[in-house]
Amino acid sequence: MDFKGFDHPDRQTAGGPRSVKVMIAGGFGTGKTTMVRSVSDIKPLTTEETLTQASADVDNLIGVADKQETTVSLDFGKIGINDQLVLYLFGTPGQERFWFLWNGLFKGALGAVVLVDTRRLASSFRAIEEMERQNVPFVIALNVFPDSTDHPIDEIRDALDISPHIPIVACDARDRASSRDVLIALIRHLKERSAVALEPR
Repeated sequence: MDFKGFDHPDRQTAGGPRSVKVMIAGGFGTGKTTMVRSVSDIKPLTTEETLTQASADVDNLIGVADKQETTVSLDFGKIGINDQLVLYLFGTPGQERFWFLWNGLFKGALGAVVLVDTRRLASSFRAIEEMERQNVPFVIALNVFPDSTDHPIDEIRDALDISPHIPIVACDARDRASSRDVLIALIRHLKERSAVALEPR
């Protein structure tokens, strides 16, 4: 796959790999930290803290009652897609009380993955709204949990209220190859958007 010029198609670079900032976003407990950990080429930086009783009235644990830790700032990892492209991955915190951090995290991001738990679709609405507000191109990754129900893609698209051009892919955030496939889907989406933007009007 040729990645040359996918982010700035009108500008050539003088050798060496391109580095691109990618966000891993989604609701509370959708698997963001798990994805960064599984796919990163380096030991990822995580900022997880133990959930305590003190946060019981703040964090909505419906559907994730077994969750014991939560990201309080960001997760960071890195993956080389090939010798031309390196992705720097920034995982966002999912709880509402940490959303104020998102504005700074999204600066300079070329694209994003929004992880969705189909058992709790509403938990990722805020992340999707943020992508649209900040005009960040994104793909939807359906993180398949053991007790997830298999819904038709069209039904999920309607439920999330996203446009037909936004890719939706299934994944297992615990699996490196599956997570890598999601990132490749995002890069392809970015290339297609760049190609459309360059078409004569």
